[in-house]
Amino acid sequence: MQNQIVSREDWLEARRALLLKEKEATHLRDKVNAERMALPWVKVEKDYAFDTPGGKRSLSELFDGRSQLIVYHFMLGPDWEAGCPGCSFLCDHVDGALPHLNNHDVTWVAVSRAPVSKIEAYRTRMGWKFPWVSSSTSDFNFDYHVSFTPEDLARDKVEYNFTSIPPENANDELPGLSAFYKNDKGEIFHTYSSYARGPEELIGTLMILDRAPKGRNEDSTMSFLKRHDEYEQSPKASSCCH
Repeated sequence: MQNQIVSREDWLEARRALLLKEKEATHLRDKVNAERMALPWVKVEKDYAFDTPGGKRSLSELFDGRSQLIVYHFMLGPDWEAGCPGCSFLCDHVDGALPHLNNHDVTWVAVSRAPVSKIEAYRTRMGWKFPWVSSSTSDFNFDYHVSFTPEDLARDKVEYNFTSIPPENANDELPGLSAFYKNDKGEIFHTYSSYARGPEELIGTLMILDRAPKGRNEDSTMSFLKRHDEYEQSPKASSCCH
């Protein structure tokens, strides 16, 4: 740690200067949010079917009686043994938000190409409750540019995050988040998608770490990260509040 040690008065001066930038960032976020809300929509013309523990469901049925749907494109491929640690990290933050989202006319669902049996096994391991379905029998993941075939990865470029990237920077599965709206006629519209670090603000732990003295304390993006059942139990944490 290379931080200066100063008087309280000097600290307050530096903190007030930073506060001005924090307020500027908040106002910029408000502006970005407004522009996001004003984005044009695209009507979804294709019928998509998803495998769920209760049988086949259409995209329309995933709304579960609400008008808004958030889809998290969770990286769990058909032959993967476990879910992506980064996707798992984000989804650790979802269950507590579900009552608030549902009350606000929003349904959250994760979608992966793995079969339902593999999804359910991993969800049980992680202890999650949010809806999670399989798109293994549809083009959904490919149409929303989060899954790639061997032929895709053999080309010079692949389309991800609204640009072309070298295939060596891609994978057969990549993360993302998409939003949809269903009107009273049952018509569905694609309203928004975000990829790569775009959904990072959904990860509350990172927002807390950003305010800790050492910040994220990482060698590379989320280099500290493990699935939540893979951390060694801290002796201090185990004795807390006994």
